[in-house]
Amino acid sequence: MEQLPKRPANYVPLSPVGFLPRANAVYGDRTSVIYGRVRFTWSQTYARCRRLASSLLSLGVRNHDVVSVLAPNVPAMYEMHFAVPMAGAVLNTINTRLDARAVAGILRHSEAKVFFVDYQYVRLASDALQIVADEGRHVPLLAVIDDIDVPTGVRLGELEYEGLVARGDPAAELPSLADEWDAVTLNYTSGTTSAPKGVVYSHRGAYLSTMSLLMSWVVGDEPVYLWTLPMFHCNGWTFTWGMAARGGVNVCIRDARAADIYRAIARHGVTHLCCAPVVFNILLEGGEAAAKQLAAPVHVLTGGAPPPAALLERVERIGFRVTHAYGLTEATGPALACEWRAQWDRLPLPERARLKSRQGVSVLSLADADVKDAKTMASVPRDGKTVGEIVLRGSSIMKGYLNNPEANSDAFKGEWFLTGDVGVVHADGYIEIKDRSKDVIISGGENICSKEVEEVLFQHPAVADAAVVAMPHPHWGETPCAFVVARDKAAGVCEDDVVAFCRKHMARFMVPKKVVVYDAIPRNGNGKVEKNLLREAAKKLAPAAVPAQKTKVKTTTTTVGGRRGEHPVAHVMAVSRL
Repeated sequence: MEQLPKRPANYVPLSPVGFLPRANAVYGDRTSVIYGRVRFTWSQTYARCRRLASSLLSLGVRNHDVVSVLAPNVPAMYEMHFAVPMAGAVLNTINTRLDARAVAGILRHSEAKVFFVDYQYVRLASDALQIVADEGRHVPLLAVIDDIDVPTGVRLGELEYEGLVARGDPAAELPSLADEWDAVTLNYTSGTTSAPKGVVYSHRGAYLSTMSLLMSWVVGDEPVYLWTLPMFHCNGWTFTWGMAARGGVNVCIRDARAADIYRAIARHGVTHLCCAPVVFNILLEGGEAAAKQLAAPVHVLTGGAPPPAALLERVERIGFRVTHAYGLTEATGPALACEWRAQWDRLPLPERARLKSRQGVSVLSLADADVKDAKTMASVPRDGKTVGEIVLRGSSIMKGYLNNPEANSDAFKGEWFLTGDVGVVHADGYIEIKDRSKDVIISGGENICSKEVEEVLFQHPAVADAAVVAMPHPHWGETPCAFVVARDKAAGVCEDDVVAFCRKHMARFMVPKKVVVYDAIPRNGNGKVEKNLLREAAKKLAPAAVPAQKTKVKTTTTTVGGRRGEHPVAHVMAVSRL
């Protein structure tokens, strides 16, 4: 046995990037991407990705360099999931809902070498680059992604995505992957603090997670996948690579609006989509389209807070077939899935919804998932009552947090990765989350750390004490609810002032939708906030009404100093290596 070594013929590093050349060879004439009037085949997508990889190399991008992108679900965002690692670099997709300071924090921490920005986010990107430049830090090369269907002419600097694709050489020699443990992507769990946590995925982990989810969700040949889930969320839960593996069609839309979703389903015969539960409300609020039965079932994979039974009933009545999953960035997306059993189909709908709301069993890329006593690390009984911490282990778990040894030490304990989520195990082995020990609020699919919101509240001059918990929201699932104590009891605290203050100091989706003034924040004998009491109080509250605001997106080219497309902040580009 010892005389049988690894050879190039029998050992090839695992990588999800390998799905693309196979798609080119096997599904070359099939449609790969649809965006408005734009269509590509898998052969065209393969050539475009090779061209972009060639251009990245010509810009000086080398092995392990980080290439960041701030964009919605457009073809460029999809192509970069292959092109960037083809060049040996690491892809960093940035949440488009973050503010400029958070984006700057990610660029600074990741030391991005190139920064691709969709035209819609040029102002956000330029503000972020200004912050990086003012700090005297390295400013990455900048490239604008214009709309490929309806070009706008918006520019910031000299580089533009389609220009890079056009000038690249599809026949150029690209670096080969030597080690499947090499990094493929970098995703941030939080870009809103001075020390964001960057989660690094390996080629091996991404490959195994992709294969596992395709099997767990039973994705067959030639799926038509609608991109309602942002690709910046754990690389689209790895379905960016998964659609290439199955020769599927990627239907890209900029915004998850009801009209766009139903139009895409009807026009392209969508079979699959992923989303946060908040999208269910969008589907049900779609007017006449939502009242009609779908021509064919659409399979939906959802994660986050379990959808209420009544909501599931309404969605499934239209024709959506929902599968509930649980995951986190550190697990390369979904780690548990509620695998459905045929015998459950005979149960009443409320009982089916209760079973479906459980987070389920481990996906195939994990070696194990369990719920353990955090102190003894002993498994809890399968009684559906005894709580413990959900722990995972397997090849799809992250490599670790970038430049954060302390966080890595806290996250890994022996052979387990600690999720920080508290749950129970039912008699049938299905896991169900009962609480979040990290106090994470899931709002519209976005994770909000309550402590980050609390830190801002403590900066308010009129606030002496504060605590933040999740509050149920009919549209977003959960939103932050703040409980504050006035520094001056006579003067009090104004809710509107607190909300306005938060809007100036954090991303808008993190702003509390309700602020409640207490005489004192409830604490136990050890001085810890009794958030269980605050959660119960928050359940009885309604979110504060927020006036609707119209946002106008500028899509025309600006002229500054006589030069077409130049940005007013000229010295941002001056300090760029470009």
